[in-house]
Amino acid sequence: MMRVKFLLSVSILFALSTDIYAQRRAKAEDNEESYKSFTSFGVTTNTNSGILGGAVFRQSSALGSKLFGKNQYRYLALELVNVKHPKELSQQDFVTGARLVYGKQNYLFVLRPEYGRELTLFSRQDDEGISISGILAAGPSLGLEKPYMVQFQSSDGRVVTEPFDPVKHAGSTQTTGIVGAGSFFQGFGQTKIVPGLHVKTAMSFELSAFRENVTGVEIGFIAEAFTRKVQIMAFAENRSFFTSGYLTLYFGSKKR
Repeated sequence: MMRVKFLLSVSILFALSTDIYAQRRAKAEDNEESYKSFTSFGVTTNTNSGILGGAVFRQSSALGSKLFGKNQYRYLALELVNVKHPKELSQQDFVTGARLVYGKQNYLFVLRPEYGRELTLFSRQDDEGISISGILAAGPSLGLEKPYMVQFQSSDGRVVTEPFDPVKHAGSTQTTGIVGAGSFFQGFGQTKIVPGLHVKTAMSFELSAFRENVTGVEIGFIAEAFTRKVQIMAFAENRSFFTSGYLTLYFGSKKR
């Protein structure tokens, strides 16, 4: 008799605990953050750039279906970044004070439209905690190969600004040498387009304290291939395939 009562008591407690857990889980799911769209702007840095690597616009829109029981979103983004060569070294002339990256032949700017999916892995509840999402996106890469301009003093004393030429500017007997770098805004008319493709994987961490105004960090990895080698440096090996890790700090707002 005692054994029957004990088993009955255990069964009742188990049923009650299961019901309480189900209620708490349902409440948590009701409080779980969901939104229709999220639009943000950000600044980014990567292992192939300086401290400021470029700018990013991104937008996520909710999809009607779930993946693995998680909310999923259509991910759209547009990035404009500067890609540097590992051999780039900025030097300063002790006489004139001008800075120059000797041997740099071209800048490489890349415009990246992206399409993909964003999957919510962990959601915020009642404005608390951190929301974590996984991102997989891909798209075309539009490489802009802009000439690196230098100021060059000829034998007659004139200083001309022209694209760096590894043959002419490496010690021609008819000239006296490079005296500095030209203006960044010069040479855009001689820009060449190099098409390519890229794919990226990332994790997004939403850190904001207010649910409509968003501050967050996106950390990820990009692999990118162009149709030819991009001539960034004149006296170094150039590549057509690039990989990089990146970090983006973004600010934006959500619509429910």
